[in-house]
Amino acid sequence: MLNSLISQNIKNALYIALILIQVIIVATNEIGFYKSVPLLILILIVAAYSMAMLLGQLTNLEGKYKVVKALIPSLFAFMLLLTWESVIKGYAVSPILMPAPSNIFDALINNIPMLWADFKQTYLKAVLAGYIIGCSSGFIVAQWAVRSQVLRDALMPLGNFMSAIPIVGIAPIMVMWFGFDWQSKAAVIVVMTFFPMFINTLTGLQSTDALHKDLMHTYAAKKSQIFIKNQLPHALPFIFNALKLNSALALIGAIVAEFFGTPIVGMGFRISTEVGRMNMDLVWATIVVAAIAGSLSYGALALLEKSLLFWHPSYREGNNSR
Repeated sequence: MLNSLISQNIKNALYIALILIQVIIVATNEIGFYKSVPLLILILIVAAYSMAMLLGQLTNLEGKYKVVKALIPSLFAFMLLLTWESVIKGYAVSPILMPAPSNIFDALINNIPMLWADFKQTYLKAVLAGYIIGCSSGFIVAQWAVRSQVLRDALMPLGNFMSAIPIVGIAPIMVMWFGFDWQSKAAVIVVMTFFPMFINTLTGLQSTDALHKDLMHTYAAKKSQIFIKNQLPHALPFIFNALKLNSALALIGAIVAEFFGTPIVGMGFRISTEVGRMNMDLVWATIVVAAIAGSLSYGALALLEKSLLFWHPSYREGNNSR
């Protein structure tokens, strides 16, 4: 047992050393080093294999240590970036085709004021306003529709129709109606997020068990009590599905809408402008900012869902399996 443990530790140390060697090669060599010494690519392959072995061992420890759950994707992302940097720098790939992660990071650090202004224009103004209006209105209309067959029959086909309309068809119209500032982008987001919230909330409100309904009527519960204590808890999983889906749709909609007219600020404006200038480092830096914002939004909603739906069978079964 002791010999096996020592042997495994030696292997792990070797795996880490091979990965560090690849990092040193990328950091110390000039651009185009794979063209000069083609066999160096073998070290990258071995380093990737070493990382795969380490991740495999960490997977076995995932149930014992909580930190491992965050460490696995972090190490995978590190290896992905290292491979990306190695290939771009080693083969001297043109930054117009694909910039290296180090160049993207430099553009991100050197343009923080500009990227912050773009983030405020796109996310803090257009995305948040459109997301809140679209989701809240979809939720409210779903409450009305669950009581009205006419409203359900009228809105469900319209929802299918609207979901088939591409963003590039809606955005120019909204720009003409609401102007070039963030209001037109918020309007696009409202259109994109209303029906996912409406359909999911309606489905959730209609999913209540018949026995629960009869029990509430037996207790002579008011409509507000039936909604809060019976319908809403059953609908929460569906509502959070819509909220998480809309968090991605809202950001995509705002960025695409900015391609069709915006003040001289915004993430969509920055991407379209810098592509025309062949400044791909800044384009990718803007994409990184958008990806971080979207990931944090989705993660915050997932944490809120977990804290509110700890009683739900899906979460209880997940905890029991672990």
